[in-house]
Amino acid sequence: MKYNNLLINFLLAFLLTFSLTSCDVVGGIFEAGMWTGLIGLVLVILLVFWIFNKIRR
Repeated sequence: MKYNNLLINFLLAFLLTFSLTSCDVVGGIFEAGMWTGLIGLVLVILLVFWIFNKIRR
């Protein structure tokens, strides 16, 4: 009986491994984070240049 449950659990885990697309989800999250960070960095650089120009005048 224990061998049968072990086999069923193994087959279920094997099936879930190939049916779930968690790598796509994680890739999408990291891609969104990359673009958010890039846009934030550009905005901070522009803000620093703007403040520097205001102080210099």
